[in-house]
Amino acid sequence: MSLLSRIQETAGALPLHPSEMRRYSRHLIMPEVTVEGQRKLKAARVLAVGTGGLGSPLLAYLAAAGVGRLGIVDFDRVDESNLQRQIIHRQSSIGHPKVESARRTILEINPHVEVETHEVALRSDNALELFRPYDIIVDGTDNFPTRYLVNDACALLGKPNVYGSIFRFEGQCTVFWADRGPCYRCLYPEPPPPGSVPSCAEGGVLGILPGVIGVLQAIETVKLILGIGDPLIGRLLLFDALKMRFREMKLRKNPDCPMCGKVRTITGLIDYEQFCGAPAREGPAHQEMPKVPEITCRDLKKKIDARKPFALIDVREPHEFQISRIPGSTLIPLGDVPKRWQEIPSDQEIILHCKAGVRSAKALIFLRQQGYKNLLNLKGGIDAWSEEVDPSLPRY
Repeated sequence: MSLLSRIQETAGALPLHPSEMRRYSRHLIMPEVTVEGQRKLKAARVLAVGTGGLGSPLLAYLAAAGVGRLGIVDFDRVDESNLQRQIIHRQSSIGHPKVESARRTILEINPHVEVETHEVALRSDNALELFRPYDIIVDGTDNFPTRYLVNDACALLGKPNVYGSIFRFEGQCTVFWADRGPCYRCLYPEPPPPGSVPSCAEGGVLGILPGVIGVLQAIETVKLILGIGDPLIGRLLLFDALKMRFREMKLRKNPDCPMCGKVRTITGLIDYEQFCGAPAREGPAHQEMPKVPEITCRDLKKKIDARKPFALIDVREPHEFQISRIPGSTLIPLGDVPKRWQEIPSDQEIILHCKAGVRSAKALIFLRQQGYKNLLNLKGGIDAWSEEVDPSLPRY
């Protein structure tokens, strides 16, 4: 049964109560929606993968619009750093599961909505089972392994995938629906090299930006449910907040796509972390660490207290250095290390650090290639230092 036919068939048996008529009155008077369309929204089942920057506005607006069943997949907990952009969560939710925090907010917005929470990590062995009961899947994730997983599971089940992504001041939105247009693999046949594309945890994101893209995803979802307008199938919408400009890029179905092409060679879900060479988690703390010699924060503190000679090199960016720094450190951003490595003394021990240890490990490997011998990487970076040694340093 197709998406629209299932919703249409179910909607006929779902009356709107008087309180719902009052709540959705501005919808009911629109000729594109009417009572029939509002019943379709009530009959619809939408699964949001992620309750972060994109999932927050998406879920809030779908709940307000009257989408009858909202599913949420997320296994993370609310952190204070989330609150800058993840507006579905509150200060009181810090430390609580994101799915429960989102559920509470959704029911405050609209008690007529049914909320199903799935506090699990989305994996190849559970994605099909999780996706199957829903009409539309909305991808609000932030890493390549999960994006490929969502795409492939949707394609295998014939479900639309409303896709969004954000970074710093830029965002993207489209609808991948393998039965009617290109899929994610048509746009990105191969994942980028591991570490080549920084996450929002590394590069940052304007807190308001996911509101724009998440709302666009919500609009596309509602259009698909109602069967109105021109959905973003075969079109990638690009948004630049600095220039306040939208652009559109045409997407074409790749006839050789292994997922949705003429000869489909992908018939099941695979190990996507292995495929992408990266873990399905946000941020440098979850990236695969190169194997390099390390020193703990407590041992570094002992060296400092004992006044032992060594050079402490901070390879973060200047704006990060302004937020917090370890006393006595010298700033040489990772991108400048190939040009400034000769400024680093080679006749003493070198300890390198960044926010969490990934960038400084890369710097260590580079310096080793230049002939440096006595090199150590600070385990956990300045984030661990502020947690274990100096709590007065701001964490970010």
